[in-house]
Amino acid sequence: MSVQEYLDKHMLSRKIEDAVNAAVRAKTPDPVLFISNHMRKVVPSVITKIKGRQILDSRGIPTVEVDLFTNKGSFRASVPSGHVTGMYEAVELRDGDKGMYLGNSVTRAVKNINEKISEALIGMDPTLQSQIDQAMIDLDKTEKKIPLYKHISDLSGKTNLTLPVPAFTVISGGKHAGNNLAIQEIMILPIGASRFEEALQMGSETYHHLKAVIKEKYGEQGCNVGEDGGFSPNLSRQDSYNLLVQEGLNLVKEAISRTGYGEKIKMAIDVAATTFCIGFGFVYGDCLLSTTDPVFLLRANVGTKYDLDYRFENKSGQNFKSGDDMIKMYEELCAAYPIVSIEDPFDKEDWEHVKRLSDLGLCQVVGDDLLMSNHKRIERAIHESSCTALLLKVNQIGTVTEALEVVKLAKDAHWGVVVSHRSGETEDSFIADLSVGLAMGQIKTGAPCRGERLAKYNQLLRIEEELGDQAVYAGEDWRAT
Repeated sequence: MSVQEYLDKHMLSRKIEDAVNAAVRAKTPDPVLFISNHMRKVVPSVITKIKGRQILDSRGIPTVEVDLFTNKGSFRASVPSGHVTGMYEAVELRDGDKGMYLGNSVTRAVKNINEKISEALIGMDPTLQSQIDQAMIDLDKTEKKIPLYKHISDLSGKTNLTLPVPAFTVISGGKHAGNNLAIQEIMILPIGASRFEEALQMGSETYHHLKAVIKEKYGEQGCNVGEDGGFSPNLSRQDSYNLLVQEGLNLVKEAISRTGYGEKIKMAIDVAATTFCIGFGFVYGDCLLSTTDPVFLLRANVGTKYDLDYRFENKSGQNFKSGDDMIKMYEELCAAYPIVSIEDPFDKEDWEHVKRLSDLGLCQVVGDDLLMSNHKRIERAIHESSCTALLLKVNQIGTVTEALEVVKLAKDAHWGVVVSHRSGETEDSFIADLSVGLAMGQIKTGAPCRGERLAKYNQLLRIEEELGDQAVYAGEDWRAT
């Protein structure tokens, strides 16, 4: 082959001319170095060699390290491992030979890298990450790589994967905050959104408008947040506790109004009434009464009472309410505000009144303290028609298998199911996958604030993106999913 033929075959004349022109335009003081670097940049990157080896991690346990060589340089990476790898993680390939590193050596994995993986990847462009990943996935067909939400769906036998409607905590009270609000939470549900991504946007925007509303009325101190991330202002003291609750609902109503979303956003409250119930053995909050005040004891003895003033130091006693009084209050609130769900409206042993409220059909009635995710209590509630929805806390019931069982029990009874976080949370996002895999339709995981709460919402964003056109947001069907 002549020199000219070689130049023509590789189009070197054109490439060199382009490099020279680039050097002239750059007015470089060292044209040879510039042209050399320019030529390296225009040449496509290609994997030329892959070398794997066994090294030790920070605990002295074997792991894999790989050197990747290209025509433009070399790179190195190694693989970490948790103390206990989760059952849903991709499987670590360890040798299992107890005579070598107590079974933890990874020589088989290294061999796979140096032979099978190397052969598949040499010649590929290292910048095309998705193509490289797909090539390795094609080599390794392990079923453990399925998404967690899909695995949960398979376990339950469900076929519909559904993104839940989030119940965002926006105002905190009760045990979750240090303010004067007896009920535990005021929440918003963006059921009018078309996608989860839009629902999250609606929740976040309402939350920030609410912050402005609270700041205008109560100052910066009113914008402190409770354990779940909801704002915890000391609401204006009124003669009637109904008005104190209404003050909180009015703040949220104003925030929703400022967003312009209108009826697309509904409200919900978690009363956690056991916290301020008096009765059932003179229980006051979580403590046995020690008072000798005869008037107070007389009030406490007249059946079950609810002390809606319990967050105030100087209680007048005017806000003790009977179960019937509480039902009347809920009727008034549901008539005045777009409340679609009430959680724990009565004490955990006040089965009578929670049934009577459920029978009115005002809204969804959720059992948390009433049910404790407990199979027997759920069966009783279904038999007695005591409520219409289950609040599911997986670590409350114990195992995923048991959680699947009680969800089926609730769904068979045509109940709603709300998968829930806990007040003491971590950044683990498991319940996000659980809610999608079981198509629950509702998730309660706090405010659009604080990392441990947002971890679940952000995971739901990822799942919706991954599902693409197959993603379904529960929306208006939040209870029927």
